[in-house]
Parts: sequence; C-alpha cells; structure tokens
Amino acid sequence: MGASKENPKAVLRDVNLSISQLEKRIAGLSKEALVLIGKHPDLERAFKLLTSVKGIAQTSAIALMGELLLLPQGLSHREWVKFAGPDPRAFDSGKSVHKQARLSKAGNRHIRSALYMPASSAKQHDPHVKAHFEHLADNGKPPRQALCAVMRKLLHAIHGMLKRDKPFDNTRFYAIPA
Repeated sequence: MGASKENPKAVLRDVNLSISQLEKRIAGLSKEALVLIGKHPDLERAFKLLTSVKGIAQTSAIALMGELLLLPQGLSHREWVKFAGPDPRAFDSGKSVHKQARLSKAGNRHIRSALYMPASSAKQHDPHVKAHFEHLADNGKPPRQALCAVMRKLLHAIHGMLKRDKPFDNTRFYAIPA
C-alpha cells in the first residue's frame, strides 16, 4: 500500500474512534464503581473522606481507594509512605560520597500516579497546601521535589483521615505563618 494523502486521514479516524471507545469504557467503569461504592457504607465513608480533600475528585478517589484500601490494616502512616514510594532515599558511601536524597520509587507506582494530580491541584487551590509548597520552594527544593513532598504529606493526611474517620482539615496540613 503506497503512501497517499488518504492514509493519514484513515489512521487519524481510527485513532479518534479508539479514543472515543476507551473514554466510553472509562465512563462506564466509573459509573459502576460509584454504584458499588454506594452499596457499601465503608466504601462510601472512605469516598466521602477522600473527596473532602481539595484536589481529590471522583476519579482520583476511586483510584486511591482501589490501592489504599487493599493495604493491610494497622500499617502506620510511615509504612504507607514506604509502600507508596514517595519517601526520600539517601545515597551515602563511606565518608566522602553524600549524594542528594532522591525518591525511592520502590513502592506502588499506582498510588504515586493517583496522588500526583490531586497534589498538583491542591497546591493550586488550597491555601494551606499552597503555603507548604511555597515554603519548600523557598527553602531550595526544586518544584518537582516540593510537589513530591506535598504528595507524601497528603498521603499522611489521608491515612489519618481514614484511621480517625474525620474529613480533611487543611489547617493541620500546614500552619500558614502570620
């Protein structure tokens, strides 16, 4: 089959059709997930707690529930962070090599992925989260590293919310200096 002006149009039509079908499937699965959540009081409670965080909407809440609620009961917030992977990992060798700490990324990439957009949105729309991000940036953290620190702290907050059955309190997230 030779190259022609029609081939790119056919490929583009096919790609657009595939995207449309995937979007319909995602919408259907989201509706089914919301129905399932509505049938179980524990899931509904967790969903309401998660969506009380500015930045976590339905899609992110469903994704976080799918990962976090499967973790073993009784884990501490530090163990959650270790499991998710946004914890710093130091690199030291002997007395002379002390590289800058990096994210371990050893944990569950789905949790990190589900936290990225909520953390990014919260730093834009929640004044306490934004103040924490700016504090980190003012202290020399690069923007991506500061955002990962916000993700980590958000994971701590989610752990506390689910454990204590209390909605998100942004004043406890970070106290804005007067």
